[in-house]
Amino acid sequence: MTAPRPQRLLLLGGGHAQLAVLQALAQQRPANVEVVLVTPAPRQVYSGMLPGWLAGHYTEAQCVIALAPLAEAAGVTLRRAAAVGLDAAARTVRLDDGGVLGYDVLSVNTGPVQDPAAWGVPGQTAVPTLRPIEDWLARTTRRLAEVPPRRVVVVGGGAAGFELALAWRHRLEAAAEVSIVTGRSGLLANYPAAVRRLGRQALAARGVRCIEAAAREVSAEAVVTADGQRQAADEVVLAVGTVAPRWLQGSGLALAPDGGLATRATLQSVSHPEVFAAGDVASRLDGPLPKSGVYAVRAGAALAENVLGRLAGRAPQPWAAPVRTLNLLSLGERSAIAAWGPLAVQGRWVWRWKDRIDRGFMARHGTHAKPAAT
Repeated sequence: MTAPRPQRLLLLGGGHAQLAVLQALAQQRPANVEVVLVTPAPRQVYSGMLPGWLAGHYTEAQCVIALAPLAEAAGVTLRRAAAVGLDAAARTVRLDDGGVLGYDVLSVNTGPVQDPAAWGVPGQTAVPTLRPIEDWLARTTRRLAEVPPRRVVVVGGGAAGFELALAWRHRLEAAAEVSIVTGRSGLLANYPAAVRRLGRQALAARGVRCIEAAAREVSAEAVVTADGQRQAADEVVLAVGTVAPRWLQGSGLALAPDGGLATRATLQSVSHPEVFAAGDVASRLDGPLPKSGVYAVRAGAALAENVLGRLAGRAPQPWAAPVRTLNLLSLGERSAIAAWGPLAVQGRWVWRWKDRIDRGFMARHGTHAKPAAT
């Protein structure tokens, strides 16, 4: 008798939620299943610790998770490539190395994508973006080793822009100038009033200029705001919002209004139940979630359970996203803001709390991140 063909589980992307799938596979590998992890980088840079690295509190090695050891422990084949196309009807993914991989079950967690062309601001396409983080990390490392910038302008008033502006302020000499251009919505617009108030106070206390206006034009030498102000710069950081990856277009998968892969509470595609997704690439239609790594981490266990359950023939279970999440914003030096619902507090003890949480996450995936000496 001919043995049945192995099912193929394709893990597309090595994001926060996908780490839980790798862990589950290492603990209990399904029979007669071939698993391939497709990711362009051999490691995941943990975005939660990136401002701490820039501020000098962590080394680069302490902020990255090596994917090869996790894949090996799970019996997963690692393929260094990125998706450039998907055919949901044929159940195939086209890769940038020219290859095409088929799948029986697909788990997508490719992380955020920045597309300056989609923002419609002249000049932005010529300025490097924060994503992919690997590229930004390498470029910033070189910059700091050569001639550190004297005038930094961060474009984007969300959590990433806020933390990076303060990290630059802490890293550079006192004479350096750091500004943040928040956009029309203002500083930390998705946070409660108490967090926005503490955020503005933190910027002012540390000498970071906060310009709550939209960017009209961006170049490597300056950012011009909608009211005509020109902020000269020798380092511009684009930390603006993310968009859905272009390869989802024409895939045949149902998409949400924001272009993300439309999913149910079970993290399944609403149109193709063999496809699962979590993190920024996905958009839940039953209850949209903020594009935040916090939710990707929280969704990991449910993604693993339902992906492996699909292979075993089990019915998927809905994932109830938390109504409130703890958000911790670092302030450059070892101090941070904690936000829980409408409540907000600030202090060095909050940074120690954040540090402990971040180091715990890294330790679960094989990276031990003790703070760097100051």
